[in-house]
Amino acid sequence: MAVEAPPARPPGKRGKHGKPPPERVRGGLRHRLAERGVDRVLLLLVPAVLVVGVLFLYPMMYGVGLSVQPKSGGGMFANYQAFFGDAYQRGTITKTLRLALPAALFNVAVSVPIAYRLRGRFRGRRLLTAVLVLPVTLGTVLVADGILRYLGPRGWLNRLLLDIGLIDQPIRLIYNYWGVLLSLVITGFPFAFLLVLAYLSGIDPNLERAAATLGAGPWQRMRRVTLPLLAPGLATTFVLAFVLAFSVFPSANLVGEPAGETRVMAIAAYQAAFEKYDYSMASTIAVLMGVFELLVISFTLLLRGRLYAGPAMGGKGS
Repeated sequence: MAVEAPPARPPGKRGKHGKPPPERVRGGLRHRLAERGVDRVLLLLVPAVLVVGVLFLYPMMYGVGLSVQPKSGGGMFANYQAFFGDAYQRGTITKTLRLALPAALFNVAVSVPIAYRLRGRFRGRRLLTAVLVLPVTLGTVLVADGILRYLGPRGWLNRLLLDIGLIDQPIRLIYNYWGVLLSLVITGFPFAFLLVLAYLSGIDPNLERAAATLGAGPWQRMRRVTLPLLAPGLATTFVLAFVLAFSVFPSANLVGEPAGETRVMAIAAYQAAFEKYDYSMASTIAVLMGVFELLVISFTLLLRGRLYAGPAMGGKGS
């Protein structure tokens, strides 16, 4: 019995030496890349990557390179040795952290209960939200000017307390640590509040309703349902609030004591660059600012990973 030969392949399906044609190879490659999320849509990222490279990566690398070129010589790390060897300069690290950490923690902590209440629908919600966000439109300088007028030695608060006899002399609330901290709280709270509100809006309220049907009270629902799901958002909000507060400069000058209690790292970098014209040392201080920010950010993200290992909640905040 004769064995029939297999049908011949249609022409054009194979190339030379039995290899697939180039168009099939290209199609298979595109398919494999698409499975990994690599497609032509990624080309839309090219402008953003260029902007980041030109406005961030290049200046950062230039600053790092400048920091290891001391103005007075002495080796690559002479500026870093001089900075940490000078107690006056080294103290700016502690002063900056003493301002940035409490301000960021306070703004995040206060934002949670307020955003939790405002995520629902009620009359006057939009007006109240606009009032809370209003300071972000004022700017740091205008906020500092308001603090000087209200909390100064002859400001409205001190005059009121003197008139009603609660104090015998004005309370010093400006040109010190507390004036700068208050300024950071006023200017940083709107950002923290908006971010926390967005994350809370992304949590399905049915989860809390389900917990309520199982007998969980308001505090139990907040502690066991809402806060664990909100943990990634709180970590991100704290990181952004901390970076915003860590770079404090106008407030430390206008309502603080820039030569003493509130001489932060940004002021030290400014003085090195524009008073001593030592741009290498200024770059060194700027690099160290970035290093300490990265340390706090890394610790925060590590802590977030330990406290919450579940999936990110979808919604406005994710």
